[in-house]
Amino acid sequence: MVKVTCAIIRNEDREVLIVQRPYSSDHPLKWEFPGGKVNRGETDEDCIIREIMEELSMDIVIAGTLPPTEFNYGIKHILLIPFICDTLDVPKLSEHTACKWIKPSQLGDVDFSGADIQVAWNYLRTVQEAEETAGTDHGYSPATETDKEFAEIISNMTGRKEAEWFANSAAGDTGILSKLIGFSFSDDKKVAFRASWMLTKIYDEDPGAIYPWLPEMIGSLDRLSSESVRRSFMKIISMSDPEKLDKEYHGILTEYCFGVLRSDFSTIAVKAYSMEILLGLAGIYPGLVNELAATINMISGEGSAGIKAKGRLVLKRLTGIT
Repeated sequence: MVKVTCAIIRNEDREVLIVQRPYSSDHPLKWEFPGGKVNRGETDEDCIIREIMEELSMDIVIAGTLPPTEFNYGIKHILLIPFICDTLDVPKLSEHTACKWIKPSQLGDVDFSGADIQVAWNYLRTVQEAEETAGTDHGYSPATETDKEFAEIISNMTGRKEAEWFANSAAGDTGILSKLIGFSFSDDKKVAFRASWMLTKIYDEDPGAIYPWLPEMIGSLDRLSSESVRRSFMKIISMSDPEKLDKEYHGILTEYCFGVLRSDFSTIAVKAYSMEILLGLAGIYPGLVNELAATINMISGEGSAGIKAKGRLVLKRLTGIT
């Protein structure tokens, strides 16, 4: 049996991405959820992130899973592992003939490959159950009409270019930055996801504009419920100069990042950012070098291919710290 992963990728409008197989494939012109075969020594999570980047050049955030599905195509018997993922990227086809975004309610009308039919119905069932239990209340109530309008702008940002333009405009506006920080803690997952992602784009344009907000980001890490927000905050912190932080935050980051590396539940991206943060702190506190090296060697023994590769790079850079 061949182990394969697939991704139900959702955009900001909660539409789902489906892709069409080429005519020369085993299932010509059938539609499917993108993904691929799990390599030896690779975790399912590593596999789906790698496959989506290779096939579609998209950065995804894993938001959940669906039950595995077995299917025998005759020429091969597969175990399909589905992941529910979020993205803000636009797909760039390299292996498929076509792609399109559809509403979950349209999944039943798609000419899917055999295994993907069951995945589609399982996902549709989870969507229907979530709508029944959640109703229309998302638990988010902006304080003013201006806040509501701002949240709507964030939620309706349609593409990377538009987001980069917004980030360039917002970099020098402390009012906008303050709102983005606040919205990153919203109960509305879509708003929180978009706001924190926007902060990473502002950092790319003007790192100095984000530095005053780093203490608040660091102080919130251990209480964040959104993994996508945690990922954005950790990315920003990992790219920042720790010398510009008060020493009290060095201790908070050291404890938090070592905890992340030793946890079985931390995502690959957050562990990678933790290594970068600790590497920067080791440049200030050389006494961390041995502990970081030992921790990386420990997790590399059982970690994913991505973590092992990142660990090797960090270990190499640690040799230059005395």
